[in-house]
Amino acid sequence: MSAPRINPSILAADFVNMQAELGRISGADFVHVDVMDNHFVPNLTFGPQMVERVQATSPVPLDVHLMIDDPDRWAPGYAELGAASVTFHLEAAAEPVALARRLRQIGARAGVAIKPGTSEEPLLELLHEFDQILVMTVEPGFGGQSFMPETMPKLARLADAARRVDSAVWLQVDGGIARGTIEQAASAGADTFVAGSAVFGAEDPDAAIAGLRAQAAGAMAHRH
Repeated sequence: MSAPRINPSILAADFVNMQAELGRISGADFVHVDVMDNHFVPNLTFGPQMVERVQATSPVPLDVHLMIDDPDRWAPGYAELGAASVTFHLEAAAEPVALARRLRQIGARAGVAIKPGTSEEPLLELLHEFDQILVMTVEPGFGGQSFMPETMPKLARLADAARRVDSAVWLQVDGGIARGTIEQAASAGADTFVAGSAVFGAEDPDAAIAGLRAQAAGAMAHRH
């Protein structure tokens, strides 16, 4: 079993001092970059230019999460910028499998995300087409929201399906992940954790990352 991955979300960082903020999370596995278009979700963050700058200054690889319409058109550009992983939303993609294959062809890991109200069913037979499945544990759009435990059965079903076919897919959770919730997500099957304020709100972000990783690892070790 691989060690849990902790991907701090720069949505919780100080945007004006982004380079310094990135320097404080060198112990992370990836940095999670939320791209929002004010259409797919009711918030606007940043686009390719900002992602390119983060890519140039980050001490760890980029895990880009596209909360945007028409990812079939826009997602490949983020892979071309050098993002290690590009995740698009199942609800927004016209041809999710073709898009995932295109991202892999460019050289990025291909991820697909589902909102809390979206069924995991369509993905159960397609695990081999994706490198990561992101189960949103809040409604996407804003940071700092409360974790939704009702999303855990969906995560557990994906984890069971992945085990059955011996899939190497990563199962990621994003939203309200902190010291009080990470064990619940790890027990349900997650191995990759997006944390925002729990990391950037801490006095020592790298120490917070290490603490979250240890908590998740403990819960993962007790999984059946």
